[in-house]
Amino acid sequence: MGHSASAAVRKAVIPAAGLGTRFLPATKATPKEMLPVVDKPAIQYVVEEAVAAGLEDVLMITGRGKRALEDHFDRAWELEEALREKGDEERLAEVQLSSRLADVHYVRQGAPKGLGHAVLCAAPHVGYSPFAVLLGDDLIDERDPLLPAMIDVQREKGGSVVALIEVDPSQAHLYGCAAVEATDREDVVRITDLVEKPDPSEAPSNLAVIGRYVLAPEVFDVLRETEPGRGGEIQLTDALRTLAGRKAEEGGPVHGVLFRGRRYDTGDRADYLRATVRLAAERDDLGPEFLSWLREFVAEKDGQNGRSGRRQGK
Repeated sequence: MGHSASAAVRKAVIPAAGLGTRFLPATKATPKEMLPVVDKPAIQYVVEEAVAAGLEDVLMITGRGKRALEDHFDRAWELEEALREKGDEERLAEVQLSSRLADVHYVRQGAPKGLGHAVLCAAPHVGYSPFAVLLGDDLIDERDPLLPAMIDVQREKGGSVVALIEVDPSQAHLYGCAAVEATDREDVVRITDLVEKPDPSEAPSNLAVIGRYVLAPEVFDVLRETEPGRGGEIQLTDALRTLAGRKAEEGGPVHGVLFRGRRYDTGDRADYLRATVRLAAERDDLGPEFLSWLREFVAEKDGQNGRSGRRQGK
């Protein structure tokens, strides 16, 4: 096999240069990655996932207005000292955790040229070894680890690996969808084609790509030659289509790992709210009281809707 099968996966790349326009005005001066999910910024969940998979070298692809990301993963000496003087050891530990999680590096994308371009910005840091890419809009529940399985498949089969979920065919246009062939493992497929946000009638399957990748380093050479696609951006999907047709010694093939665990989509406002509610409800320290209030709130809203319906029916 080629280089992509012989080296271990040790580095994670997290693209974080997006403008977060769907969350304006909250993201006018605050990076969308720093929006809290319960009491932690979304980006911290992603870094914690990478570290749990053994990837403690993390590169964030950032842009203008993202300084808060660097500050969050740095030491906050004044805050730490204030908490220490108060004897608030619990919050002190929480504050220090983010600065001790990983060896975090940063590089600026410079121009909004798409996910493929963001990944290409990681080439000097990654070198010629396979690496993971984690998108911040997808939060994977720590109780359902996904990356370790993907890294295992990459180690076994070489090339690149993407994460797939089954979606309703009517939702295919929201994702990149994969054409696949079965392998000797039930939860692993070989990808023969990828179509970015297809019309539902043209989707090759109901298997959609989500924001976790383990990529062969050959992807950098392909991305350098990839022309801008949808929206004038360099699409990672297009590069993966090229690699899917290659042999192992050329950086191929591409496999998919089917994920059936808990995933929280924070990409739009409604899904972000649902993710926050679900995670808060399952917390030992917040869940019981929050769920009690939530039941009362839902019952009250149902009662109001019922009364409103009866008045309209008169």
